[in-house]
Amino acid sequence: MDDLVQLVIIWLAVFVSVVVSKYSRLTPVLFFLAAGSILVNLGALHSESQGFVVGLSEVGIIVIMFALGFEENSAKFIKSVKRSWGIAFFGALAPFLGAYFVADYFWNDQNISLMCGLTMTATAVSLTMVSLRSEGLATTPAATRIMTSAVLDDIASLALVAILVPIVTGDHVVGVGETLMVVGKAILFFLVVSILGIWVFPHDLSGWIARIPILGRYGVRSFLSFNGGEYSTLIVLLLAVGVGLIAHEFGFHPAVGAYMAGLILKEEYFRNVRSKSGATNDFYLRTKQIIDNAAFAWIGPIFFVELGTKLVFDWDIFVAVIPHTLAMTLTIFLVQIISAALAARYTGGLKNAASIMVGLGMLGRAELAFVVLDIAYVENAILSTEAFYTLMFSAFWLNVAVPIGIRFWKPYYERELGRKKPASISVQS
Repeated sequence: MDDLVQLVIIWLAVFVSVVVSKYSRLTPVLFFLAAGSILVNLGALHSESQGFVVGLSEVGIIVIMFALGFEENSAKFIKSVKRSWGIAFFGALAPFLGAYFVADYFWNDQNISLMCGLTMTATAVSLTMVSLRSEGLATTPAATRIMTSAVLDDIASLALVAILVPIVTGDHVVGVGETLMVVGKAILFFLVVSILGIWVFPHDLSGWIARIPILGRYGVRSFLSFNGGEYSTLIVLLLAVGVGLIAHEFGFHPAVGAYMAGLILKEEYFRNVRSKSGATNDFYLRTKQIIDNAAFAWIGPIFFVELGTKLVFDWDIFVAVIPHTLAMTLTIFLVQIISAALAARYTGGLKNAASIMVGLGMLGRAELAFVVLDIAYVENAILSTEAFYTLMFSAFWLNVAVPIGIRFWKPYYERELGRKKPASISVQS
């Protein structure tokens, strides 16, 4: 019964966090983490959770990462890569190097520095898009660049996590051969996923592949349409966990596989699926709504609340990491805006105000950053306690800066778009 009591407390905390986030207009992830930390320090949650809650937490992050990949349109993503590669590259490289050198200065540990760099590399797509949508800017060129760049950063970060974590968790010095082995396994894994996306999943095949028994006749759509599409959600979750297990067999975190499974699933696989009554329903939208609900409303948040329970109040640690947090937050704030804005201006073809909006929009650190924290601190004990607290606090303040920065810069950007007169900025300030 204790496990059920813990679950009820967590779900109640999730609901309260969502209410608070709605009125504060900040990402619920921040309040999930805060709730976990407050409840564990009050004794309402266990600092070392039992198997039931931990198992749900692991399922939660797999579903979250699958949902993030599933919501991406792979076709639009590929088309916009040409204009966003520079933003993704420089907008990720600068924060990685900034976090690496700040961590190296304070802790002088290469493994800690690498994990700090990885944590601060990926942009919080959901936080930025929610903030842009609330300001009526979700369909602007800046929003498109941010979305594509953030997805590229996420994929690169997942690849780096897959490569670097096995290296830094080794018990001995890793040689060139072992490093190449890890890199080779990462390449092989992404090759397997690519084969799934190009040849196994599609329904309408042509050429030699269409003559292969079974593979040439059936695709994912055949399974999604089974029994009128009633089990489409079950099928996509099986794919998410299945590819996650493949990733685990290659030595990577299952979240890596879940994200890639979501990315290679296409909306077209859900078309022309008829219900048992004969009607053609939008099974893609229905399935996506169910997945999103599970990922962001009741299963996924358990992961963040559980991660928040690792923040046990310790005044000495709080005081000790103040200079670390200030240095990390200010460094990432400056290098992220400058690098992404310059890349958006000179490689993405955007104007000045739009370029700065891209920089502001890429400040957030949410889901993937906390996945890296979980891998590096909870699962493998790579990060020190001070480094963990520093990254958590820095991510919090960077996320707070996103909606504030977008709201502040909105009048300048709208003036460049020709929507509003510049006088509005003086009224708001």
